[in-house]
Parts: sequence; C-alpha cells; structure tokens
Amino acid sequence: MASEEIRKQYTVTVGIECHVQLKTETKLFASVANDARDAAPNTLVSHICFGLPGALPVLNREAVHLAARAAFALGAEPQRFSKFDRKHYFYPDLPKGYQITQFDQPIISKGYVDIVVDGEAKRIGVTRAHMEEDAGKSTHPAGGDYSLVDLNRAGTPLLEIVSEPDIHTPAEAKAYARELYLLMKYADVSDANLYYGNMRFDVNVSVSKTDEWGTRTETKNINSFRAVEKVVEYEANRQIEVLEEGGEIVQETRGWDDDKQRTFSQRTKEDAHDYRYFPDPDLPPVVLDEAYVQTVRDEMPIMPGQWRERFSALNLDPAMVETLLDSEADSSVGYLPLLDEVQNDAAFVKTLANWLVNIEIPLRASDATTGTLGDVERLELYQAVYVLQQGNKLSSTNAKQLIVDVLTLDSLPGDIAAYASDKGYIQESDEGAIAAVVAEVIAANPKAADDVRAGEMKAIGFLTGQVMKASQGKANPALAGELIRKQLGV
Repeated sequence: MASEEIRKQYTVTVGIECHVQLKTETKLFASVANDARDAAPNTLVSHICFGLPGALPVLNREAVHLAARAAFALGAEPQRFSKFDRKHYFYPDLPKGYQITQFDQPIISKGYVDIVVDGEAKRIGVTRAHMEEDAGKSTHPAGGDYSLVDLNRAGTPLLEIVSEPDIHTPAEAKAYARELYLLMKYADVSDANLYYGNMRFDVNVSVSKTDEWGTRTETKNINSFRAVEKVVEYEANRQIEVLEEGGEIVQETRGWDDDKQRTFSQRTKEDAHDYRYFPDPDLPPVVLDEAYVQTVRDEMPIMPGQWRERFSALNLDPAMVETLLDSEADSSVGYLPLLDEVQNDAAFVKTLANWLVNIEIPLRASDATTGTLGDVERLELYQAVYVLQQGNKLSSTNAKQLIVDVLTLDSLPGDIAAYASDKGYIQESDEGAIAAVVAEVIAANPKAADDVRAGEMKAIGFLTGQVMKASQGKANPALAGELIRKQLGV
C-alpha cells in the first residue's frame, strides 16, 4: 500500500450512481406485480417482460408520481417535459436487446444532497435522475456450465440518481449514500431496503495529481453504506499503487468482494455511444403541468434536513438526532412526531429523546416482544413516567423498567401511577421508613460507616447502594444519602 505521504499527492474524485426501486404495485410498463422477493422464477412476467414481438409498453402513472416526489426530496423540481429512450446492449437477461430509459431529457435535473462529515457541512450536487426499467437476473449454478435467467425483475421501475463528482473521501461517499437513503425513505419513494436491492450504488473512482480527472473505474451493485466507504478507500489506494508503479488505469467495471474487502475486474467499461441511444417510438413524452407539480409539492412530508433544523433549536445531541432519523426510516413506529408534539417543553423533550434512543429503540431492535400502543398512548406513557420521576417517585432504573414493561402491552393501563405502584416501581420517600433501613445498613456495615466518618465520602455511595438493595430499589436514593450523612454526623 502506498504511504500516507504519497496518497496525499493525489486527489480522489468520486461519483455515485444510485438505482432506487420505486415502490409501485406493478412494473414500469406492464401490469405485473412489482415485488418479486418471494416469487418463483419467471412467474411475475408478461409478454412485455419477455420482449415478444408486438408487445407495447404502457407507462405506470404512479412511477411518474414517485419520481416527482424524489425530485423535491433532491432539492429540485420534476421537469415539465421528459422522454424515454432505448439503450441497446445484449445480455441474456434483457430479451428485448435494449433497456427503456431516459437519456438526454430526464425527469429530474440539477438537484443536491447535503451531508455533514466530521462536523463540516457539504453540498453534493446531483447531475440528474432518470426513470428506467430494470433488467432480469442471471444466475450461474456452482459447478454447472450453464446460466439461468429469471425475468421477474425485468421491468421493475427504477430511478437512477447520478451525483456530480463532488465527493473526495470515503467518509463523504458513505455520508452521501446514507443521506440519499434517508431522503428516499422519508419522501416515501422507495422501500429502500438495501438487503433486497431496493437501493444499489455504483461507485466511480478516479485519482489524479493534476486538475484533470484520472481514468475512472466503476464498482457496481454495492448494497451497504459501509461497503460504499470501503470501495472508495480500496479503489483509491489500488489506483495510486498502479500509477506509482508506472502502470495505467483501465476504464472498467469492477465488482466488490465483501469477504475479502477488495474490488475485482469484471469487464471493460462501455461509453455512451456504444449503447446507440435513440427515442423510444412506442412511448410518448411525459408532460407535467403546473397544477400537477404543485400537488406533488404540497403533499411532501417533513424531510430529514427539516427535522434536523427543528431539533437543533432544542439543543438535542446531534448523534441522538441521527439515531432517531435512522430509526424512524427503518420502522413503522413513530419517534420524531412524539418529540415534535412536545417541543415546547425543553426539559421533557430532552428526557423523551433520551428514553426513545436508549430504551424504546433498542427494545424494538431486540427480540423482545413489544405491544401495539399507538403514538398517542406512547406519548401519554412517557408524560406520566416523566411526572412520576420529577416528583421523586421513580428512580431512573425503575423509570426505565416501567417504560419497558408498558411497551410490551397492547393497551395503556388506565392509571399509570397505580400500575407502577402495583408493580413495585414507586420509590419510597417516607423519611421515617427509610431512616429505619439506613440505621440497619449502618449497623451491618461498620467499616464503611467508619470510612465515611473519617472523610471517605465514596463510601456513602456503597451505603446508599446497600439501602437500595435492602429496600428492593424502592428507597429514594437522594433521601437515603441525606439520611446516611445525618445519622453518621457528616
């Protein structure tokens, strides 16, 4: 591997093409189901998917709608005029011999994605985003001398988002991929499940010592943010080593071996003229009027950047906000709306954010059973627990246990305070009762008591712990500590 000093002499330039599967019910040009995850090979197909002679495509209206939403998510607007073209290449999983895509007049032009890396904000430009159909899938059975073709995926509606070459580090590449995922999820454009290939990243990398870009390679079909980061890191180092040894970089398509954490050559890379693009004669242009565009603009939800702005005014920890954004995207359970509901109560909103990040989100991510409480019921639970804790009736430990307990229920207890009392979570604040326990603990731990009298204040923590243990966690720890000092005369 080249030394750090040598690597600093090169500028790394990265562009990312992301294929986003639009969450339509049917394919882009055929009335066939779009979700092929559990389907047997070649069962979700039609004459259009097979490219039979005379088969005419019909554009899916909802795909256009979702692409228009994606435009606003990318800080752009859908183009009022766009058209479809034919991109010619010959693979067994593309029976027509061409892919229907958008070439020179895509539905989205000139957007951006804002990222933050190491506390520094940066805007990554988006050159374009265009609709296109996916190809089928070829598989190569181990040990066999043949391939199998499954056309279930053929015709799946995709939006290909092409970044500007504004990315220059592995961390920026990872941040861009993650933010693009959040944008597509929050705009409700795609399920964006990376495991199932709803989002796939093609990573273009080049290195150069001058202002001119170097020869790029494209590593295709990356399906995790970490892998995007590692592809940039590996490929930049590989190219620098090749150049330092006097070699040349070949423009090619490469694959990613996640086990070995390295790229590998697949085939030489084609240029645009190799695909012989021309307008598709079977599909009319897509023309959007102002009323349609305004309707889509008006229906857009709160996006990640807007959520960050709302919570920055509340001084929430940025890392906590990012955890909430990720969890909201990955779950059908609402977290951000709960915080938004109580944003005027600065003290409570911080406590609620802490509970969501450190209690509820990990609980739901584990194998633990959770109930069916809705947003209103969950907010009522958190508000009741907060009141009990503020009234010194719940320790932080018991507050957490109470929250976990109630979240496993299918309905909210009628009186949460009574429920907490019945479950033994309520803290004992009767001074006389706690004083009696303190006296017993002091008598049972004379050395610790003598240490406190001698000025070893750390021993108070030990004695307080013994009081909590003796009271089965019900004693108010602050009051217990105060009574220990009082009885020991310190």
